[in-house]
Parts: sequence; structure tokens; C-alpha cells
Amino acid sequence: MKNKKVLVGMSGGVDSTISALLLKEEGYEVEGLYMKLHSKPGYHEIHQARAEKAADFVGVKLHVIDLQEIFNEKVFQPFIDTYAEGRTPNPCALCNRSLKFGEMVKFADKIGADFIATGHYIKTDGEYFYEADDETKDQSYFLFYVNKEILPRLLFPLGDRKKSDIKELAASIKGLESFASQGESSEICFVETTYTDLLKDFVEVDKKGEVLDKDGNVVGEHKGYMHYTIGKRKGFSVNGAHEPHYVISIDADKNQITVGKKEDLACNSVILNDLNLYTNEIEFDTTVKLRYRTQAVPCHVVVKENRAYVTLKESVFGVATGQAAVFYDGNKLIGGGWIEEN
Repeated sequence: MKNKKVLVGMSGGVDSTISALLLKEEGYEVEGLYMKLHSKPGYHEIHQARAEKAADFVGVKLHVIDLQEIFNEKVFQPFIDTYAEGRTPNPCALCNRSLKFGEMVKFADKIGADFIATGHYIKTDGEYFYEADDETKDQSYFLFYVNKEILPRLLFPLGDRKKSDIKELAASIKGLESFASQGESSEICFVETTYTDLLKDFVEVDKKGEVLDKDGNVVGEHKGYMHYTIGKRKGFSVNGAHEPHYVISIDADKNQITVGKKEDLACNSVILNDLNLYTNEIEFDTTVKLRYRTQAVPCHVVVKENRAYVTLKESVFGVATGQAAVFYDGNKLIGGGWIEEN
């Protein structure tokens, strides 16, 4: 094989370390990249040191770039703003588009790398993404927003492997044993405890407000609308309630939440904006995931002026605006968009 240069995103974790090792064994010319994204205190001191140790072990050059300012603009501030608007954000999808498969691609061009690789559990044929073989680790939902143009340059060494096998492999390699026993990274890397603890430094979170029923009657009190997402059933009072109530809508301007019974959470259609599609079809039948770690449900899609009008063929409960809706044809990801209304 002609020696092709690949830039591997190295976080200091077992997945990216094994990815770099596998690519080098396949004959690629490998260089690593550690990206300083968020500014969580003490985070980079630990993880950059791990990435340096991993790069030394694999025998590759490690570049380090500081992207904290861009991360704040493209990921962190939208995260804050979306909660402040009473919607539910998806920062990982934004980060993947702008940073991990945006700024990283720019850096790859700068050093003359033909390919970009990461330790994500996902597959690609250069035209579409596909779900990973390890269903429990599949990350395709969070990559729906990646620009189509760069797919031919992406490599995912772990897409056809199981996480358990990766840990076992690391444990069997002298010098990598400690990587096999590292804890899993948190779902949102810059949230240390809870998202509300983080929000408190930037917006007023604990501002008590009214709980309404579907008819607009005041039936209780809540501790601040940013504590709630659609479908939540605890942390607020409902006078005289004898059965569970769930948050069915949030009014940020009035600091009010509306609650109802489980059946009131049922959603049968959504409108998506800011689409990112890998197909050119403007009307099609497919399946859609409206939240991570949920089953895709059958739907009919009509695309008009960068909006998708999605009719669900079975009800979905607890759909939140601001979240991603991702289309799948079997295990093939064909794009998605952001839930604007339901």
C-alpha cells in the first residue's frame, strides 16, 4: 500500500490509542492530534499527558492545538443559550461538525494528511455513515451533522469491532494495560456533575415559577424552568395529584412549565430545521431517531426549503425541541436535522 498520511484524533483514551495503533499496523503514516476544546479545570493536564503517553507508545508525532475559543463560540455558548430558551441542546453533534471534523480537517490539510481518523464507533464507505457493529457503543446519532464532503477522507478503525474486544486488546499489550482499565468518558465532556450546576455560573437557574395544566390553570410550583426537559416527572409540585405528571412544554419567557399525563407526551409529527442530508431525495419513507439510545421509528419525510416535515407512523413520547432527529435506512445514516417544533 502506498504510504498515506492519516491524522488521528487522540484524546488519551483507549479507543483513540488503539485506533492509532491499528492504522500504523496497516501501513499508514500516522500522526496524532490532541485538541484542547473546553476549559474544564484540570481536564487537559490529565488527558493531554495520557495522549502524549499513547503517542509515545505507538511511536507517532503528537500535535496539540488550542481550540477553546472556537469551542466556546460553536458549542459551549449554544449549549447555554439553548437551555435558556427552554429547549434541550445536543452539544456533541455541534462539536463533531465544527471541531472534531471541522477544525481537525483544516489541521490535516495544513500537515498534508490524506485521511482523518478517530476512535468513534461508526462506519463509513465514503458516501454514507453506517451504525457500528457494537450497538451499545454506536455513535452515528452524534455524527449526522458532519459535512458530506469530508466523508471520503474519514477512517474509523473501531466501526467493526466491539468495545470489549478493544479493552481486551489493550490489556494484552505490554505498556497499554492502564488504558484498558480507564473509566469511560462522560457523555458531555465539559459537564462535571449536572448540567444545571454548570448553567448556574452563566444564567439564573433557581428561579421558582408556576406549573400549569393543559388548560392553563396554575396547579403547582417548580424550582426554575432550566431544571426540566420534556418528559421529566419529578422536581415540581402538582396540587392534589394522585398519579404521575410529566413536563409536556416549557415557556422560558414566563418561567412556566406545563405538565400532563403520559399520553400527553405522545408526538406524531415534527418539523426539523438546518438539515444535513446525505441523500438528494426530497420525499421519502425511512426511520428516525428523535433521541439518542432510542429505537428508530418509521416515518414519512417531505423536504422543503431546508426544513423537513416528518410524519411519524407510530407515536413517540417525550420529544424535545433543540434535539437532533436522525434518519436511518436500515443501518445506513442518511442525515437529519434539529427539532424545531412538534
